[in-house]
Formats: sequence, C-alpha cells, structure tokens
Amino acid sequence: MKALRLRPGKERSLLRRHPWVFDSAIAKGSGDAGETVRVESSEGQFLAWASTSPASKIRARAWSFVETQRIDAAFFQERVKKAVDARGLFDLQSDGVRLVHGEADGLPGLIVDRYGDTLVAQFLSAGVERWKPVLADALLAATGLSKLYERSDASGREREGLKPVTGWLRGEGDTAQVIREHAWRLSLDIATGHKTGFYLDQRDSRQRFAEMAQHRKFRRVLNCFCYTGGFTVAALAGLKAAGAIEGAELTSIDSSLPALDRARANLALNGFEGANAQFLDADVNASLRRFIEEGRTFDAIVLDPPKFAPTVAHAERAARAYKDINRLGLKLLAPGGVLLTFSCSGGIGADLFHKIVASAGIDAGVDGYISERLGAAPDHPMTIEFPEGEYLKGLVVVRK
Repeated sequence: MKALRLRPGKERSLLRRHPWVFDSAIAKGSGDAGETVRVESSEGQFLAWASTSPASKIRARAWSFVETQRIDAAFFQERVKKAVDARGLFDLQSDGVRLVHGEADGLPGLIVDRYGDTLVAQFLSAGVERWKPVLADALLAATGLSKLYERSDASGREREGLKPVTGWLRGEGDTAQVIREHAWRLSLDIATGHKTGFYLDQRDSRQRFAEMAQHRKFRRVLNCFCYTGGFTVAALAGLKAAGAIEGAELTSIDSSLPALDRARANLALNGFEGANAQFLDADVNASLRRFIEEGRTFDAIVLDPPKFAPTVAHAERAARAYKDINRLGLKLLAPGGVLLTFSCSGGIGADLFHKIVASAGIDAGVDGYISERLGAAPDHPMTIEFPEGEYLKGLVVVRK
C-alpha cells in the first residue's frame, strides 16, 4: 500500500477528522489518480485511508480514519446504504431528494439526487471516479431503482484532471421529470438542467417564501436569477392560499431563455398561467438599476445568484459582486418589504455574507431587521467534522 507522509504539524486537520489533505501539506509520497493510500504524520503515525488526486490542490480525500478499515466494494456499499437510509430521518415533502452529499456522507466528490424513479449522479473526484461501477451498483441496490443518469460535467472535474461525462450509466428513460415539492409541482430535465437538473437545496426556503406570501399578501414580487421559477411558483402558491393572487404583480429575471421558458411552463403546471407574471430575459444588475431609475419598488425580492466564489481565493472579487446586487435590491425594497438574499459560494462564510449585506445596506441608505437565517434543506447536510458543507447561506431582511 502506498503512503503519503505529511509535513510536521500538518496532521492536525486529519486528527479532527477533516477529510481534505492539501498538496502543501505533503512531504513525500504519491499515488495514481483515485488510488487509495495510507496517510501518515511526519512521524509515521496512521491518520487516514484516502483517495489521491494528483492533479488537484486537494491532493487526498479521506475515506476512513480507522486503520483496520478495508476500502473495498463492501465499504462503499455500506456507505451508500447509510447515506440513503439517513434521508428517512427528515420529512422532506418532496420526491426530489439529495441522497448523497459528498464529504458529509463520507463519500468525497460524490453527489447523488433522486427525481422520482430516476437517480442522477455527479462523480467529481478521482476517488469516486475510480470506484464508479461499484458505486453505481450500490446506489441502485440501496434505492431499489433501475435508472441512473450521470451528470459529471461540473467544473470541479477539471481541477481533478478528469474530462466531463454525461449520459445513462444504468438503464435509460426520459430525461424530462416532474417532481412534487410541498404543495406544488416543478418540471426539470436531468440532461440539460443546472447541476443534476435542479436546485433541491432551496426546497425549504421556497416553502418559507410561500408562507411569507400567504401571511403578508405581497402585491409586488421580484425574483432575481429566477432559473426555472421555483420561488415564483412558491409565491403564487402562498398568494393563492391567502386568496390574494388577483392584483399581485410578479417579475422574474434570468439571463437564460430556456430557463425562463421552463419557468413559464412551471406556472402553467400549477394552474397559474393566468397570473400577472412577467419573465425578463435580461441581466439582473442592469435590470435593477433600470427599476431604480423608474422609481419602482417591491414588497418582496429574492436574490439567489449563481456561485460568485468557488474558492476562498475568489472571495474578495465575489464580495464586491454580492454587495452590488444587495445594494440595488435594498434600494428597491419598499418599507416593510422582505428581502431573501443568498450566497451559494463556499468561499463566502456566513459571517462574511452578513457583513457584505450590512455594508450594502449602509451604501443604499437602508436599514433592516434580519428576521431569519436560511440554509440548505436537511438532505444537504453540514456535519460537525466538515463545516465547509455549509455552502448555502441566506438572510431574510425586513426593511425598516
């Protein structure tokens, strides 16, 4: 068995059971892509069994911290089953579910979502790529399903030295899906949609927005970076429950025309085709500036932008982008209005995001109450040993 020997003092994170080993921590040793190696301290103490990624800054990812553990097919079958079973701990109110969430489930680089009777997987590290056939079989065995589509086309694979791969890995079928989420339905395409086809992590935030719409009876709603309209559908569901759809105006903005077409279809899917809903194929920042010039205001605004900072190295540039859109959003928020603002950037921590929004408020001349903090749905877990799992941060700001 090959071994990686760490530099003195670099064993601390592994002793805390954090799964990542960066290239700068390694004194000597190597392994082939995806190969399991023994990770040792500078004094030869066993620390972990890990998969190697020679092309990545994260040179190794820990499978296990138990020296007697065998990393074989049975190991991965047990890990997959444990992850799938864990989702039964939560009342998710959806048949779209995140079944495996990478490091949080002890399977670094593996993302698996279930949409009805179909699984969609992303193999994003050299380790899970090497064990792909075993993991595919384990996933079908643990779920009792027969269809598995691969969406290994995320940018993370490039950093692992891996080429993008998409297509049916097990079985075959229609890539178009319709899932139930809370009181509504949403359509998606696992072959062309973002990530595995949809953003399941915002499921509970969409439900919370529906509850706010029902309680507050929003008259003017703005959904920025709306993608396929999940927050727009949620707002309409809340307004319908309150008997307050008539007279409400909803504006949704995205720079993807196909996404907007699906958003319109999702409104029709839920019986909202007659609602006063406008969809703009436009740049969000430019649109917000134009709305300010026109003197428009909104009772509720959702800012759910794409990832501005994939790593900490991008945090400074991303902070400026987050500040700008939040400054514009706060200027457009009517007194007593509600802003739901999010960051899905792993390089932007919760404290920093709070400071960014606070700075945006100062520049906008707007103060507000932070009434809630939002995060990813519980099937996208953050664990004690891997706090980086808290990638999605959200604030609910009520303008004074």
